Amino acid sequence: MIIGSKRVGIGQPTYIVAEGGINHNGDIEIAYKLVDAAAEAGANAIKFQKRTPRLATPRAEWDKVRDTPWGLLSYIEYREKIELDITEHSRLMKRAHSLGLGFIDSVWDMQSLADVIGIGVDAIKIPSAMLTNLGLIESSITAMRPVILSTGMSTAEEISTAVSCAQDKAESKSLAVLHCTSTYPCDPAELNLLAIMGLQLKYPNLVIGYSNHSPGIIAAVSAVTLGAKIVEAHITLDRTAWGTDQAASIEPGGFKRMVDYIRTTEKSLGDGIKKVYNSELSSMLKLRGTV
Repeated sequence: MIIGSKRVGIGQPTYIVAEGGINHNGDIEIAYKLVDAAAEAGANAIKFQKRTPRLATPRAEWDKVRDTPWGLLSYIEYREKIELDITEHSRLMKRAHSLGLGFIDSVWDMQSLADVIGIGVDAIKIPSAMLTNLGLIESSITAMRPVILSTGMSTAEEISTAVSCAQDKAESKSLAVLHCTSTYPCDPAELNLLAIMGLQLKYPNLVIGYSNHSPGIIAAVSAVTLGAKIVEAHITLDRTAWGTDQAASIEPGGFKRMVDYIRTTEKSLGDGIKKVYNSELSSMLKLRGTV
């Protein structure tokens, strides 16, 4: 598949997505800094989330009271408080493109989908919470943009149904599937990274990747050794900042280390064919007496 100007998949470098998500807490200036940090760290793309709160938030949650930096708010007021509008997303996309980053939005409802299509995002992400929303998946695919499905809190049957729905409307090269566990932060015992290989076996014609919700960078780097061709990880300016995703995110310095380790890992994997390297010849002569 192609996201922006980058080819993604087998034979290509891992496509690394910095998930800004809602770590901006509704502040466009923080969001700009997240874009800048992603570019400086060497990511290939930045991703944010787009919701229409009164469409995407279950009605039963609206009136629940939440303690926030802005005082006590109902949950729907909180959701509206931290939402960036589509004009702000467009500005963030321009900033990302100026820095060589792809721009991706997760969409949570049909209005948000129409909004991000309207500004011309490079790819559309269907978050795990929306994997069973087949109407949203179908409409995303028909927008003629690459679509990335996240699979947290989903059964194998639900994933299969979502993939079938998408493939009915698109060529496989337009679709990617990411393994993840929707716990923030996720206990390493529940990461189940081998599921990446399971998805590869089941969907050999799709781009398979991994969305990280665990603290640190070990899982994201390990995913590359298992064949993930897209790696997504949350980025934050400060893990101690207020917000539901901050603790499962990586600060800019750590994100850069993750990118560096992924690139080193890619070089280390090689082609899988056992051979003798020229650098070994002197050792052969010294230790075996022959070359």
